[in-house]
Amino acid sequence: MSYQTIFKRHELKYILTKEQKDIVLKAMTPHMSLDKYGRTTIRNLYFDTDNYRLIRRSIEKPAYKEKLRIRSYHKASPDTTVFVELKKKYKGVVYKRRIPLPEKDAVNWICAGNTCTDQTQITDEIDYFLAYYGNLHPTVFLSYEREAFYAKDGSDFRVTFDENILCRQSNLSLESDVGGNFILEDGLTLMEIKCSGGIPLWMTEILSKEHIYKTSFSKYGTAYQTLIYPKLKEETTYGNII
Repeated sequence: MSYQTIFKRHELKYILTKEQKDIVLKAMTPHMSLDKYGRTTIRNLYFDTDNYRLIRRSIEKPAYKEKLRIRSYHKASPDTTVFVELKKKYKGVVYKRRIPLPEKDAVNWICAGNTCTDQTQITDEIDYFLAYYGNLHPTVFLSYEREAFYAKDGSDFRVTFDENILCRQSNLSLESDVGGNFILEDGLTLMEIKCSGGIPLWMTEILSKEHIYKTSFSKYGTAYQTLIYPKLKEETTYGNII
């Protein structure tokens, strides 16, 4: 199967109530279709250094930031195709490079330090990233249920809705069941608009009419701030007391 491996686009995020989601979905009906996968549960392993250098830098909102993850679109087995993704953002534009690999090969490459079985320009970029930061390891398992819609007119305009966003720092495997701490309030949905150009007029009008405004929301960043950092702070405080 052929997969898209290079992306360059804007990714705009919005937090919706259930009522707002229903209104947006109704407005989308003449213009967009649900993709063939329907509602899927996406699993991600995010990689970072021992001191969480990547996510701490990202939270500072610099002009340039980058991250590495392995993603599966369903519960994986060793031979399931997963995606090793290097994602960079510069001045509001997202650049993503990804490589599809069997899960066992992806883990052997990223986690065990073995050579990738598929040598390409993208694997060279990821190898450089691994060497530059050194000692990267999985720090968070992040899952969510996603509905993805594509434009009927053939453009690259896409809209996704993510719900039941869960994170944990145990059982860090794409072969595991989902579970963990919720990082988005119950009843809310994360909507992402993905496009290389402008937002269609019909979408702009519905966002304006319903007072739906763009927000800054990072799943891994929120996981760090709500799950990881409080633990680190508690461990530091406890250590100082001892």
